[in-house]
Amino acid sequence: ASEMKGKVKFGALDATVHSVMANRYGVRGYPTIKMFPAGKKDGDAMEYDGGRTSSDIVNWATEKLAENLPPPEVVQIVSQDTIKTNCEEKQLCVVAVLPHILDCQSKCRNDYIQILKDLSTKYKKQPWGWVWSEAGQQMELEAALGIGGFGYPAMAAVNTRKQVYVLLKGPFSEKGINEYLRDLSYGKGAPIPLKDTKIANIEKTEPWDGKDGELPVEDDIDLSDIDLDDGKDEL
Repeated sequence: ASEMKGKVKFGALDATVHSVMANRYGVRGYPTIKMFPAGKKDGDAMEYDGGRTSSDIVNWATEKLAENLPPPEVVQIVSQDTIKTNCEEKQLCVVAVLPHILDCQSKCRNDYIQILKDLSTKYKKQPWGWVWSEAGQQMELEAALGIGGFGYPAMAAVNTRKQVYVLLKGPFSEKGINEYLRDLSYGKGAPIPLKDTKIANIEKTEPWDGKDGELPVEDDIDLSDIDLDDGKDEL
């Protein structure tokens, strides 16, 4: 119980004394271990099917806990706190740099973000952070991760504790990224050392409003008051 403190609560019940409760949850033999989801108890419990050692129980509970956790958020990098929370405090940080909004409008960008969300759900058991940025918005970060020289979208996975990162070399697609992340989860890949102990200094930016990008409108210049006379008298 001490190993899972703050994550899973453990309790014991004498079924010979509390027979009504034992019947309610289908306890037929002893010892019986059941896991209840968080919140109000409605009679739904999961039967334990692991080994009997303490490590078996902890491993089983950890796995079931991960299965019931919501997937991690895919967060836009808007400040240094984004990196601190989603990268420096995680085992691994998946950093995506998406094309500029003028090169990839809202539907295009949302399609890329959806790929990231789908994969964050698939790998939710992994203690990873997921962040994204617009191309050119965090130049120091891109330089630190060697991103930008081969086009966008691009991706790198950063291990801040080991001070290394691994670049996505394949296609930025669900299949391509899945293969890349699968290799990372097995400890494969070609890690590159970070140049500094901190990933990068992050520029504070406004979050994307979800809209298409628009080219800046140039002010019309009134030429009527401009003297175009070159100062020479006409012949």
